Amino acid sequence: MKMNKNTKVLFALMMAILIMISAAGCSAGGGGEKEEAPDPGIEDGTYVVTFKSNHAMFHVSDANNDKGILTVKDGKMTVHVSLQSKKIINLFYGNKEDAQKDGAELIEPTEDTVYYDDGTTAEVYGFDVPVPALDEEFDVSILGTHGNWYTHKVVVSDPVPGDDIHAGSEMDLEDGEYEAELTLEGGTGRASVESPAKLVVEDGKATLTVIWSSPYYTYMKVGGKEYDPVNEDGNSTFEIPVTKLNEPFEVIGNSTAMSEPHEIAYKLTVSVKE
Repeated sequence: MKMNKNTKVLFALMMAILIMISAAGCSAGGGGEKEEAPDPGIEDGTYVVTFKSNHAMFHVSDANNDKGILTVKDGKMTVHVSLQSKKIINLFYGNKEDAQKDGAELIEPTEDTVYYDDGTTAEVYGFDVPVPALDEEFDVSILGTHGNWYTHKVVVSDPVPGDDIHAGSEMDLEDGEYEAELTLEGGTGRASVESPAKLVVEDGKATLTVIWSSPYYTYMKVGGKEYDPVNEDGNSTFEIPVTKLNEPFEVIGNSTAMSEPHEIAYKLTVSVKE
């Protein structure tokens, strides 16, 4: 078949485009080799890490104190986190718009058991979340039982080699009774707690007696667990677990001193002179 001048020019142009596409494919593909994963900056292994999001509705179970287990393998990082309950049924690595597209790869839950300091347990959902980098925000979207997607910012940080979230949670004190200095921050500033207070350590677990300056506290929350008063008369008194010294941790007191009960968040610091 003879080609006229215009046909020859078009044919030559098409061949040039095909050659360029082929060359670009070979350059990007590296001869069929897989693209290497970016260096995560830590060696392959398992690590206990801190996992935090920018919203209270999406966070690690209080039993695990914002901790998850990071697995590093062949330069890729994945963190496993146990959440508060079974109300989040799917995750997606990315934003909520992409999560709802056809073919989106949703992260399915696992059935996890979490262990609280008082010996109780709970069944919750856990998820394996890809981690692009440590100490940098990335998007994770969540799907709740109501069928709505939400996007949150997540940060994974502070890797410590190991796979025991509760390692080091026992008090570094011998069994016995101690006098503890208490510092209370937050709230309205009108409430206080007695200091010094009694701290009892038994089998490595510490229990603190907290006496408020008011009789109107009906319960306290520590690590998401409620604790009832241990007295019937006088100022509200509670026995709560303590897992760390010399660092503030959150406690919540439910006060009936106002017209309606209110949960008030405080920061409590416990110090012991051995």
